[in-house]
Amino acid sequence: MARAFIFPGQGSQFIGMGQAIADAFPAAREVFEEVDDALERHLTKIMWEGPIDALNSTANTQPALMAHSIAMVRVMEAQTGLDIANARFVAGHSLGEYSALCATRALPLADTARILQARGEAMQAAVPEGEGAMAALLGADIEKAQNAIDAAPGDGVLEIANDNAPGQVVVSGTKTRVEALAQDVRTHGIKMAKMLPVSAPFHCSLMAPAAAVMKEKLGEADFTAPAALIVANVLAKEAAGDPDTIRTLLEQQVTGRVRWRESVEYMVENGVDRFVEIGSGKVLCGLVRRINGDASVMSVGEPSDLDAFVEA
Repeated sequence: MARAFIFPGQGSQFIGMGQAIADAFPAAREVFEEVDDALERHLTKIMWEGPIDALNSTANTQPALMAHSIAMVRVMEAQTGLDIANARFVAGHSLGEYSALCATRALPLADTARILQARGEAMQAAVPEGEGAMAALLGADIEKAQNAIDAAPGDGVLEIANDNAPGQVVVSGTKTRVEALAQDVRTHGIKMAKMLPVSAPFHCSLMAPAAAVMKEKLGEADFTAPAALIVANVLAKEAAGDPDTIRTLLEQQVTGRVRWRESVEYMVENGVDRFVEIGSGKVLCGLVRRINGDASVMSVGEPSDLDAFVEA
């Protein structure tokens, strides 16, 4: 039996995230304080008090989700003797890959927070507000999604952004083309399209300006080899742990597809039968269940989850 630790991406945030573990454990409080100091502002106040519009701003969402995940990791290390190096694999969904790198000590916490804030700002600035969009195609596989993309009328970018699980593919691009596709999905055997409440068209070629910003920011970061094997979003398999490779893959991730279904399948094929989602929400647990119904899943984001983790 082998275990993988996985870290959530955008969409898992909520007002109050991480507050219970900060109240209960000094190790968690230290993480949130370090993140606030690194960003030179009170991100935790937004996380715990809102307003939700501020938390949903991607420049806040990205470091907030990472902070919650790393705070939980530190609590698990202190309270349960967790050694993340003992995992068969570690992976994260989109920004969750940064949480994975921080958790495996490949990137210092303060650097991770600053990079994610810059990532969020760059992704937001890459496309003027209202010109991009994303939609989840429910009941779609990659082939059906690509057929729908090829048939969608109009000019502009339209690409597969996330291959999340069987029956859930996300597309991203120019708003008019995304909307045109969404209105015509049934003709391609897709159950429905759900427009996503996002502020920018992530993980498509429209994010090229953000990738250029990230190349510079990542070049300044102090990476070291991770303590466990990281399954990279853009490869859907384990990546080499040298700093140059990590930087290249993270830069490619800004415009590249999040190959989450394939990543989970790869981990299962290589011995993983238990997935532990660390941080906010249970989104990844749900995706793993859809990808492989035989795998065991568990979420650890609140103090009440620790006893179940120890028992497991």
